[in-house]
Amino acid sequence: MADPSSPQPPRETTPSLISSIPQKRALPDDTHSPAVPSPLNPDGKSQKVQIQPPAEEGTTMGREKRTKKESLKKRESKGATGGDSSRASPAPKPKEQPGEMAPLRYKLAPPKITDFDLPRGPVFTSHHEVQDSEGRSIEFYETSDHVYNKKNFHYTHCIADPTFPSMFYYRNTEPEPYGAHLNFEDAASHMYFDQQGTHVTSDKGFRMARANVAVREGRWYWECKVTRGILKEKNEGDPESHGHIRLGFARREASLDAPVGFDAYSYGIRDKSGQKIHMSRPKDFFPEGEDIKEGDVIGLEIQLPSERLHRKVVQGHYNPAVDLIAEDEGHPDGISEYPNIIRDRIPIRFKAHIYFEKIDYHTTKELEELMNPSSGPNNSSEPPNPNHTSPALRTLPNSYIKVYKNGKFMGTPFTDLLAFLPPASRMVNNQQAGGSGGAGVLGGRDVLDDGSVGYYPAVSVFRGGAVECNFGPNFWYPPPEFSQQQPQEEDVIVAEGDVSQKPEAGENQPRALADRYDEQIVEDILYDIVDEVGFWSLGLGRGGSKDEKLAEGGTGLAMPPGGGREEIKELVQDD
Repeated sequence: MADPSSPQPPRETTPSLISSIPQKRALPDDTHSPAVPSPLNPDGKSQKVQIQPPAEEGTTMGREKRTKKESLKKRESKGATGGDSSRASPAPKPKEQPGEMAPLRYKLAPPKITDFDLPRGPVFTSHHEVQDSEGRSIEFYETSDHVYNKKNFHYTHCIADPTFPSMFYYRNTEPEPYGAHLNFEDAASHMYFDQQGTHVTSDKGFRMARANVAVREGRWYWECKVTRGILKEKNEGDPESHGHIRLGFARREASLDAPVGFDAYSYGIRDKSGQKIHMSRPKDFFPEGEDIKEGDVIGLEIQLPSERLHRKVVQGHYNPAVDLIAEDEGHPDGISEYPNIIRDRIPIRFKAHIYFEKIDYHTTKELEELMNPSSGPNNSSEPPNPNHTSPALRTLPNSYIKVYKNGKFMGTPFTDLLAFLPPASRMVNNQQAGGSGGAGVLGGRDVLDDGSVGYYPAVSVFRGGAVECNFGPNFWYPPPEFSQQQPQEEDVIVAEGDVSQKPEAGENQPRALADRYDEQIVEDILYDIVDEVGFWSLGLGRGGSKDEKLAEGGTGLAMPPGGGREEIKELVQDD
């Protein structure tokens, strides 16, 4: 047996074995070039193939090294369109032009017969009766059988109308009492009103009620008489006061369970010492020792810039060197702009009423930080201004609130009011909302303008304090520039084709807030028609071809490009 450790004789190589392996012969350079270039070789160049010699004994045959081609994603990032290493790829599909945003539309049950009845106001139950400083008897009522604007939702009255089938027959409406007044639904609990909504009081702590009209632009005036408050003439044994009051303006985000001036969303005047108050910081305003007492009439005037300038501020396009001149000259370029009002709402039934339920606007982190500043890294030391980096902290140029007492001008306690048009105001987010009809789904629609943002006349009462509001036009103490005899709309001859706004009594004169109520009614009718025509143009009437495609929870629809809500508004206003 042979020893395995002994050297073995070399194995003989058979020459015939090597010669039997087929060999690839070299081809001439241009003889075999393809007539038509292939996608892998678009230049049509022949590639030389190097013939590897047969491997010698004891060596391993290695694979031929290939040039690694770039991936399609990498070639697209480089913008490659051809070349030796690029593969032909299909052209990218052009992006679809986004349409104009439209309101959400929900799949609802048909309206009931009672939905077509005229709306009714709240139920009034007599609560107590008081006498004011003039000896008048005022009866206050507790309101019931109506909703309250709370828990991040805002409610307005609606009615079924057969002329609005594409909106499932529902549109805005107003119950009695007609005209500007304190809103029964937009008030805190335990507040008592008269049946006209002009008197208000409470036997609890400070709480607030807003009016049913909002100021968005222009110059407006209203006044308030103190019927129960600090005594004007104190006799022996009389209390110091019958309660306290505060007056001012408040935005939708302002809390109803707090007084006017409590946060950054309201501006108020205290009856005690006539102090001005904003973000719960009272500052002296009236002369020392002068209070607001029973029988005093406080006039409040507010001025806001045009919505055109307001939108420039909140969108970050404000240039004072140009825009203020255009504002003073009344927009000489003649460009007309309409606010893009998008109202995501759903009709709901509450006892004997039908309301539109809408997501309300909520407080923003920036204004909460402004009221209670912290020393954290996110705290901004930049004060509010028209060009602030945060839209919520931008202010409105040429805006102010003036105060009058018994017809005497007391001063201007507030200037450069905070902006309120979205994105300065934001609706409640998805986590905070979740209403009764699915209206809590936002999905990025929290910066839409539903037409309700603005500065509302607001009053706060404390433990028996009471006021009477007068929104005009017959004021107790009209401001100096106010004209009681304003021209009536039917007395003005309008040329054919002229769609200008209702003429005013004079250039930039203050107007009675009672006129703002009429404007809001016209705006509601206009946007109801715009929504109806918009849904109808998309084929979304009841029983329409797309009706069955609407999701149960509602769907966001977009106007077709080039034919959106702005064109519809112009057609409606022309008619």
